Amino acid sequence: MRWQNQTLDADDGALPGLTRAGLTRTVQTPEFEGITFHEVLCKSALNKLPENSAMSFQWTINPMRGCSHACRYCFARPTHEYLDLDAGRDFDSQIVVKTNIAAVLRKELGRRSWHREPVALGTNTDPYQRAEGRYRLMPGIIRALTDSGTPFSILTKGTLLRRDLPLLTLAAREVKVSLAVSIAIFDLDLHRSLEPGTPSPKARLELVRALSDAGFEVNVLVAPVIPYLTDGKAHLDGLFGAIAEAGAHSAVAFPMHLRGSTRGWFLNWLGEHHPALLRRYRQLYGRGAYVPPEYSTWLRGRLDPLLERHGLTPEKPAEPETQPESPHAADPQLALFA
Repeated sequence: MRWQNQTLDADDGALPGLTRAGLTRTVQTPEFEGITFHEVLCKSALNKLPENSAMSFQWTINPMRGCSHACRYCFARPTHEYLDLDAGRDFDSQIVVKTNIAAVLRKELGRRSWHREPVALGTNTDPYQRAEGRYRLMPGIIRALTDSGTPFSILTKGTLLRRDLPLLTLAAREVKVSLAVSIAIFDLDLHRSLEPGTPSPKARLELVRALSDAGFEVNVLVAPVIPYLTDGKAHLDGLFGAIAEAGAHSAVAFPMHLRGSTRGWFLNWLGEHHPALLRRYRQLYGRGAYVPPEYSTWLRGRLDPLLERHGLTPEKPAEPETQPESPHAADPQLALFA
């Protein structure tokens, strides 16, 4: 990495939420134009989900907060507000990096109280977003989990995961490693508009192929399915076909939910790019975060035959029709990948 021409500011007093989070310095560098990194020292690495969580895992690790993938529909956006940052452009460009997370994790995993329960990564923001290329947090995390005998899963849109494929292959000899790739949009123009910071659908399909060739049973998350934009039969059929051709083991799809401030951020985009759909969205979502059961049932009827046709039906399909509104909760769409 080149560090010249970067600017540093340990704390200018403008970010009290980050100060509470353990801010050590703020970094801007030409390699990541438009992005500011806030380096913090975390006190813990393992996050325990609430006891009433519907997830099939209880522990998560989030090396960063905020995400340069900039997906308009990202459910994790409201978490940035706890740092006194906004859930819109700040979430996309103000990335909080837990620089000491691997060392803290290794210490936590070494405690007698740790029972080697499954741990999930990618349940909040993507551990393989572009910042990982700079900070290289994941190799240390993977080694710590493997050395402690802890099974883990990773869900990502980031093709940077290929860098760690040799390490993951070695880890899979010692513990259960589950890998999943998120590919929600097959249309390239829609992809560029809705998730501009992510690798292309083609690049992620190539990642699925690489992981499959390495011996992993890759799951693909085709979510969120965006009403009236990506729920068409032709779009889903083409995407499932490409996923199957890439060697995926299974796929799962659920409709988009719009919790908290994510709702306004997405609807602003919709009003700019597809204003004719605004009225239909207000009818579909009402004042809530989730589509009504009638839409979920209709979509399930479209999805199931396509999944079966392409040999992608998951062994244990999940149906998260009703979920808690807590912004701390992991995305209910991730339960399959633990």
